[in-house]
Amino acid sequence: MSKRLACRGRLAPAMLVGFLVAACVLVVPAEAQNPGPAAIRAQIAAGEFAPALAAVQGIANPQARDGLLGEIAQAQAQAGLQDQSLHTAGTIGDDRSRAQALQQIAAVPVGGQGGAGQADFDSLIDLITSTVQPTTWDDVGGPGSIAPFPTGVYVDPQGILRARQSEESDSALASLHDASAPKGGQENVRQASPLRMISLTRLEKEIQLRLAAGRKPTDEMLVLAGLQRIQYVFVYPQSGDLVIAGPAGNWKTGDENLIVSSDTGRPVVRLDDLVVLLRYMGSSRDMTFRCLITPRKEGLARVKAWQENSAKHPIQGTPAGRKAWLEQLRAQLGLQDIEVSGLDPRTRAARVIVEADYRMKLVAMGLESGVPGVQSYLASIKLRPGEQAPAMSVLRWWFVLNYDAVRASRDHTAFEIRGQGVKVESENERLTAEGGRIHTGQSDELTSKFARSFTENFQALCDKYPIYGELRNVCDVALVASLVREEDLAGKVGWHMTCVGNPAAYRVELGPAPKTVQSVANYRVVNQKTIIAGVSGGVRVDPHRLVTQQAVQVDGGQRLSGQRSAVVRPGLANDAWWWD
Repeated sequence: MSKRLACRGRLAPAMLVGFLVAACVLVVPAEAQNPGPAAIRAQIAAGEFAPALAAVQGIANPQARDGLLGEIAQAQAQAGLQDQSLHTAGTIGDDRSRAQALQQIAAVPVGGQGGAGQADFDSLIDLITSTVQPTTWDDVGGPGSIAPFPTGVYVDPQGILRARQSEESDSALASLHDASAPKGGQENVRQASPLRMISLTRLEKEIQLRLAAGRKPTDEMLVLAGLQRIQYVFVYPQSGDLVIAGPAGNWKTGDENLIVSSDTGRPVVRLDDLVVLLRYMGSSRDMTFRCLITPRKEGLARVKAWQENSAKHPIQGTPAGRKAWLEQLRAQLGLQDIEVSGLDPRTRAARVIVEADYRMKLVAMGLESGVPGVQSYLASIKLRPGEQAPAMSVLRWWFVLNYDAVRASRDHTAFEIRGQGVKVESENERLTAEGGRIHTGQSDELTSKFARSFTENFQALCDKYPIYGELRNVCDVALVASLVREEDLAGKVGWHMTCVGNPAAYRVELGPAPKTVQSVANYRVVNQKTIIAGVSGGVRVDPHRLVTQQAVQVDGGQRLSGQRSAVVRPGLANDAWWWD
């Protein structure tokens, strides 16, 4: 990185430190105003990158233009102009050509084929401070200071001299950046917006360029500019933009170590979830994924036998006695198995659906508090005198999709997602003496009541437990990814997902795969009768049925088309991937 020295304080009047700045002027003949490919390649070979870039803009054929831009980018990299090379690659329109150019750039050694070394400012500083009034510098308590100035200059691909901005990881600089962020206007990604647009094609390009430069995606990219839900999908074939849109705003790390909105506390949509589900929906046959949490057969058999034996011995009425009895119950039941199908169980999206399902079971059994209107299954049991307690059974509750509709404009370039996103369904299963589970396909009133109450109060539960909001976001993204495939939205904008669709190019974060979990079971004593309940269930996400031609509802008016036209923002910068 180019640097220059900044000094303050008094210098000896007899000493003068000067810098010589050389300038050169390149004269381009008038007859070269519209050179063809051969002339452009000659400019590239001569290292005349600025004229070559200007001439490329006159090439009408997009494929030929992208090819020449790739050649310029590779030549810049070979000349040691890494930043300019990546900038040029970023102007390549077709994502396949851009990916190929970036592969060629990556093959060039850092620094290109030669060039001057980095200036040794430390030695220069030592020389100045040891010879120019040595007792006046701040290192020895004087008023003068000297340090490398953290900016320099460089020539951009158009030949314009610009200031180079250094990338500092210092926390003080990060704090200054946050404090200096604009408080209004469209440039502030942390400002609340009722409708934020995110171009997936532009976002992928910026991620691709950062990875090529050896940098990770920014925080803004990882949380999709603070997007809280996906409400719309817009398609712009002419500009090559595939846009998702919804409410957005500032974000923070919440109590459960989830990234949530600073204003509402609701989770934000995550880039890795989007990438995982775009890949899965693009390759899956039925586009369905699920998780199951099931008690083991031998554990259920042990509990059934243990219950019959323990019924002869009443539970001690002390808190310690009840706790010990419950621990024995859980020990008999043992672990439950977790099975994730469709998704890689190590991905964040898979862990979200497993955790959300497990937490829902805790609420159902009264092991985690609900919200007003949501009563646990055991708390809802009321027996009349002499009435038999229900036999031990396995109660099944599981999450499924719950959308009102996917609406589309007549030309299918604008889509709206309507509905809560998630609901709970239920079933009662009978147990055999050997611990086998018999599906009944039916749900009694109390089991159904919990499922209904959880669904009806889902938003309040999301506000209390953000994990349910995370589940809804995963379902939203799954529906959008399914829509992209079913409607060939990527094909309509010429997007080939060369980066986010390629696991070798963009690696999502992976964690340990959940395999087992402590059984969710509880009991309640009613009319001196002990009632035991165990829980199984899971999550089933099947978005394909919502995006078929028969299921998508066409907007008879012009509302969606008008909404699509209203969000277009002309004059976007080449590196802009979101806007309000």
